[in-house]
Amino acid sequence: MINVEVEGRILTLTVNRTEKANSLTRLMLEEMDAAVAQAEMKGVRAVILTGAGTVFSAGADLEDARAGLATDPVWERLSARIASLPCLTIAALNGTLAGGAMGMALACDFRVCVPGAKFFYPVMKLGFLPQPSDPRRLAAIIGPARAKMLLMAGARIDAQEALSWGLVDRIYAPETLLSEARALAADAVGATADHVAAIKRFVP
Repeated sequence: MINVEVEGRILTLTVNRTEKANSLTRLMLEEMDAAVAQAEMKGVRAVILTGAGTVFSAGADLEDARAGLATDPVWERLSARIASLPCLTIAALNGTLAGGAMGMALACDFRVCVPGAKFFYPVMKLGFLPQPSDPRRLAAIIGPARAKMLLMAGARIDAQEALSWGLVDRIYAPETLLSEARALAADAVGATADHVAAIKRFVP
């Protein structure tokens, strides 16, 4: 349910559980964590996270969430591993991004999406706490008030509002999303690993 592809020094991880809106099980999160852990060893210069179908991810699988996934440390471990990668990381959001799946996208260097994408993080309504690093990263990207709108007021925003808030950085047509993400990674792909890591360290 997690497709792993390395091509031209780009590692692409695709969430592929379209029959369940790409909702994430613990096993899927562990698979992603293992794949990200291998990224530096594979010598990639960029990692792209995306999804199959028309939804990036609806968040946690409900059955697994009831069994404890909602509070499992695997979410935080995965987002921390993505954030600590010395290469360029891009979330290419092929559709709606919801709930706990927000963490891995927030951990990326930037996010691009399709026009039909929606964004929401209903932890207040569902009675869960967000993963510890998510509010901090969210507030750093869109500001504290807008972060609270998503986390506390249950705001659901579309792609254009996400762009205006700075939650996403560009919007691309579905058929060009991945090619545009790869184009954004082209300079990093052409550089040395040390050069990519050094420039990334300059940006807080």
